[in-house]
Amino acid sequence: MARDLNQGVVETLLRKINELIEGMEKAALAEHIELYRRPRRLFFLNFWAGLMRGFGIAVGFTVVGSVFLIALGRLASLNLPIIGRFIAEIVRIVHETLALRQI
Repeated sequence: MARDLNQGVVETLLRKINELIEGMEKAALAEHIELYRRPRRLFFLNFWAGLMRGFGIAVGFTVVGSVFLIALGRLASLNLPIIGRFIAEIVRIVHETLALRQI
């Protein structure tokens, strides 16, 4: 009975070890260790990743902002009272800010 119990424990441990090995292979641990051994490559990859991320944010913000401005312009062209007052308030604030900067 004790031998069957020990055999079951050993089989469970072997199965768990194999799952751990598969998980480590999936995580590509060797590639990560190699990156840390070559700090210049790590710096280069992180630099380009940051540059592309910043570029993506800039392009995304531009697209979303332009869609918002187009929608706001279309709403203004409908001449709705609430939207018209809102846009007039924005224009007033911009004019006041520009007048204060010129002083």
